[in-house]
Amino acid sequence: DIYYWECKGYTPLFPRILGHEASGIVESVGEGVNDLKPGDHVLPIFTGECKECRHCLSEESNNMCELLRINCDRGVMLADGKTRFSINGKPIYHFVGTSTFSQYTVVHAGQVAKISPTAPLDKVCPISCGICTGFGATVNVAKPKKGQTVAVFGLGAVGLAAAEGARVCGASRIIAVDVNPRRFEEAKRFGITEFVNPKDYDKPVQEVIVEMTGGGVDR
Repeated sequence: DIYYWECKGYTPLFPRILGHEASGIVESVGEGVNDLKPGDHVLPIFTGECKECRHCLSEESNNMCELLRINCDRGVMLADGKTRFSINGKPIYHFVGTSTFSQYTVVHAGQVAKISPTAPLDKVCPISCGICTGFGATVNVAKPKKGQTVAVFGLGAVGLAAAEGARVCGASRIIAVDVNPRRFEEAKRFGITEFVNPKDYDKPVQEVIVEMTGGGVDR
């Protein structure tokens, strides 16, 4: 969100409500929305699914919805090309279809995922971006096989989720690369077996990993 607030990588559009990770409770639904109801617990998602286009119907590429794929330049609702936010009669624009830095937001029905009402809302919000990004990239794209070796660069939320995905897939060695050694102990809980700090070497880290693994990792 800071990246877009600084207007890097997209056309500036202000004023707008930023924010792309959140959890919440549906307060009301619009006409024609049948699979959600007031009281449902949900996660807003900026890569939505219309469930009708060829990408949504494909088992290989359902995060590239033709209607609801991420769009940083669009600041309005698709139905009528208007915003749902305003102040003193002046429009405030949406951000990636979610605008979660707000107590209330309005999103397309295809941009929320229903979750269990028992899931703690203050804990599950990172699942809407960071966790699903790392875990999904490993399980659905990299697809390491049982016994293989995987390298994970960076031990933030995305990296830890990627490590967890590798662990679930059965990887036997999961090598983490990060410049903060304090993250290693916590990362072990997510399947990390070895830790490499690039600052400890006078050679490129990829060469270090090649030597550690006898030729390189599988994923």
